[in-house]
Amino acid sequence: MKKWKHIDFILFISPIILAAVGVLMVYSASMVMVVVKYDLPSNYYLLQQLKWFVLGLLVLVFTTLFPYSKYKRLVKLIVLGTISLLIFVLFFGEVRNNAKSWIDLGFFNIQPSELTKLSVIIYLSAIYAKKENYIDNFNKAVLPPLIILVIMLGLILKQPDIGTASIIAFIGAAIIISSGIRFSHLLFLILSGVVIVILAIPKLATEEVLSRFTGAFQPFDYPDSAGYHLIQSLIAIGTGGINGVGLGQGVQKLGYLMEAHTDFIIAVIGEELGFIGVGTVIALLTAIVLRGFYISRKCEDQFGSLLAIGIASMVGIQSFVNMGAASGLLPITGVTLPFISYGGSSILVLMGAMGILNNIALNVRFQESHQPIKQVIPDEVSNVHHLKPKGGKIWADQRK
Repeated sequence: MKKWKHIDFILFISPIILAAVGVLMVYSASMVMVVVKYDLPSNYYLLQQLKWFVLGLLVLVFTTLFPYSKYKRLVKLIVLGTISLLIFVLFFGEVRNNAKSWIDLGFFNIQPSELTKLSVIIYLSAIYAKKENYIDNFNKAVLPPLIILVIMLGLILKQPDIGTASIIAFIGAAIIISSGIRFSHLLFLILSGVVIVILAIPKLATEEVLSRFTGAFQPFDYPDSAGYHLIQSLIAIGTGGINGVGLGQGVQKLGYLMEAHTDFIIAVIGEELGFIGVGTVIALLTAIVLRGFYISRKCEDQFGSLLAIGIASMVGIQSFVNMGAASGLLPITGVTLPFISYGGSSILVLMGAMGILNNIALNVRFQESHQPIKQVIPDEVSNVHHLKPKGGKIWADQRK
């Protein structure tokens, strides 16, 4: 327990603040529509999100205390369990928003694709760390893990959930790039990926997918159809100005902005809390990402370093995709805003990931504080007899 004094304050507090803001904003975004649309109490989503928030805190504390190195022993179980869930959901899952991606367990629902994000991070980090000494061997080191990754992505695309599959692909790319593979191998993978995407376009480019692109880049040409959601999001963000119209006082959430408590919650924040609210959210998310990359560089263990990169990339990429969709920079993909959007699977996975990152940071800071003091004797100083570490200080016996 002495390690707790080495806890990384930024990494531990930032997700808690964001999740707490999420509970508040989910309530504000849903309190009217949940009554009108579903005939449920106005605080229904508030109580649900509050429940996930409390469970998320427990997961955060547990994974912060659980040694990250032990996940290497669980890799096979994690991969097998993830693939099993992805197959199960294709046969017995529930369809929501035109995707069969949910499993109803009665007392709560889980989304296997959310669990896959963290599973991929742990799997690729463990495998590439294990193959560190021969990472230059493409067939033996680089290729085999990619086969498992492609299988997972294929099962998610089958749902179909292009947004989540894309995020997982980019997370995997971040880990692969950081693993130390040859540039020529990396270039080959990039070109192969481009070719695969081009070949898959005819099959993936359904009318619904194409409408998301036209809605993102030509919203005002289709104000009543493909561009409707983005236009309402832009109105909400533009209305908020610097200070916002006030918490709970937003108008766009009253039936104009669909999925206000999930996909477009940043627009609600923009309208009610203004640029200050949105800026605060972005600052906290950025702090997590940058701190994660910093911890990755400081960690001497390859597995821990790649884990930190994967987790930081997950938060950063998902945040960019969500806010990019809400602002018209990217097509709408149905990706939630980390820690803030409504959803149990998302908040639990993110809190678990942050706990792992905190455990890595905790160990890095603990090791740094207990490193032996190196003795340095400059050649120019001829009157130094010897250096002796004592009580955390260096004492020098000088010749008179």
